[in-house]
Amino acid sequence: MDQQHLVFSNHGKVVTDSLTVANVFEKRHDNVIRDIRNIIANIDSEWGVLNFEDTTYTKQQNGQTYQKYLMTEDGFTLLAMGYTGKDAMHFKVAYIKEFRRMQQELAHQQEVFSYMIADPIERAEKWIEEERERQSLQAQKMMLEQRIAEYEPKLTYVDQILESTNTVTISQIAKDYGLSGQKLNDILHREKVQYKINDQWLLYQEHVGMGYTKSKTTEYLNSKGRHMARMSTEWTQKGRLFIHHLLSKRDVVPVVDRMDDDRQEDLVLVGDLQQPIQ
Repeated sequence: MDQQHLVFSNHGKVVTDSLTVANVFEKRHDNVIRDIRNIIANIDSEWGVLNFEDTTYTKQQNGQTYQKYLMTEDGFTLLAMGYTGKDAMHFKVAYIKEFRRMQQELAHQQEVFSYMIADPIERAEKWIEEERERQSLQAQKMMLEQRIAEYEPKLTYVDQILESTNTVTISQIAKDYGLSGQKLNDILHREKVQYKINDQWLLYQEHVGMGYTKSKTTEYLNSKGRHMARMSTEWTQKGRLFIHHLLSKRDVVPVVDRMDDDRQEDLVLVGDLQQPIQ
């Protein structure tokens, strides 16, 4: 990965674009465009305009024009926050470092330009204008960091669910919340999600056919050596997400989403690179 080409200057601002992000994170460009549009639709419109610029590019292969987005460091941070995978954190840190390097380089160029202004009054006015712009950008960054701190924990567990395709037992789901399987079964029973018959938990009729569960048959030998079969209920990832939403309403939070000491240290580590804490 050539870090020198991750970001670039556009009208005095350090930016990257959706094409570069798609290439680095090995995603389809149309999916990155979709993610950006979802962000814009769910945040303040003025912030979206400041940090995501809708523009176009021309493909050399066919000469046709297509859409892409330019984005600031804050825009990139919000977009990449949801990207996971083995190398995702490495790419994010590389981007942060390169954004920082380019910003320092541009700031130095602007300082040199300011000192080249002969008129001291004009030079002072230029400095005041630049200082106001720096303060405005710092305020925007702090607002973004608060937003990330508020919403990132809520995304983590859901991302894990969506990445998996296997069925899981109720005990496995319960462990995610620091509960026992029996405790979670009791909660789902009280919430009119399931009832027990012949030692198997079954869904109430309103939840049947929603794709939440799959019945599993386990064969075993009883004490007399006879082949027997036991039915059990396992949950699909769709069902797991359903349980997550139900427990969220009861303020039951997954263990992985709780801001424990390890997670705090991770946030500070990235914050040290991005200044202030991301």
